[in-house]
Amino acid sequence: MTTPAPAPEIVPIFATPLVIYEVPDAAPLNADLRRVIEQREKTHPTTQHSNNGGYQSSWDMDKWGGAPAIKLLAIGRNVANRMTTDAEGHSGQGPHPGFFAVTWQANMWANINRTGHGNEYHCHRGAYWSGVYYVDDGGIAADPALGGELEFMDPRGPIPTMLAPHLRMALPRSLSSTEKLSPKAGRLVMFPSWIMHQVRPYRGTAERISIAFNLTL
Repeated sequence: MTTPAPAPEIVPIFATPLVIYEVPDAAPLNADLRRVIEQREKTHPTTQHSNNGGYQSSWDMDKWGGAPAIKLLAIGRNVANRMTTDAEGHSGQGPHPGFFAVTWQANMWANINRTGHGNEYHCHRGAYWSGVYYVDDGGIAADPALGGELEFMDPRGPIPTMLAPHLRMALPRSLSSTEKLSPKAGRLVMFPSWIMHQVRPYRGTAERISIAFNLTL
């Protein structure tokens, strides 16, 4: 009797973490955040960094955003604590709280994108975790054709599709050279600050409102 050949195993290596967290009961928080952001836009001019059009506030929203901004930043820090370990894999959220201690310093800013607005590819130098929280998805969650996705560039560059663009490796999630994520109100997305990312142009007629932040040591 012939022994069946064992099935080959593909082991994914060098994975890049992408954290998606749906904030519970986000509607009241979003209403408060929208109020302070819209007021800020009326009284302070936009800054210019990676944004193509749209409004981007100064990077000190933790100082002018009041209680809702502080609450959002606390949520981001908590998620970062849950998603970070020491070199041996021990988490401060595990059975030995306080095994390691990280004090996350932060900066944060608000973004309002209207029709045609987006952001060029960039990374967030000097930070460890970066995040974006969606206050208002501008209708994109209901109609993905409105664009405005958060798009990540494969850090390997064009290698996965360079030799045979029509093929994919048999991984549970085999990516192309970029990966897109649609906004959704109340969704928090966190990622390593070094990964290159952009915001695709928004094609809706409402407002796509988000808050970005960096966490560093």
